[in-house]
Amino acid sequence: MASTTVTSKGQVTIPKAVRDRMGLRAGDKVEFVEKDGEFVLCKDIEESSFDKWVGYLGKREQTPDEIVEEMRGR
Repeated sequence: MASTTVTSKGQVTIPKAVRDRMGLRAGDKVEFVEKDGEFVLCKDIEESSFDKWVGYLGKREQTPDEIVEEMRGR
């Protein structure tokens, strides 16, 4: 179990063992999620702008060129 102290500014340092276990690096964002009356620290994983297109080509009966034209509104 790891613990830390809240500063007068409301800041905390996440212990190294926790950062390593969560894969946190400088600049990463985290979220505090309330769950059953407790707060859970979660790594905020940003979605890539390409994630919404994963599997898109496999769902269509169109050529890649036709899909690009459709996406461009032509």
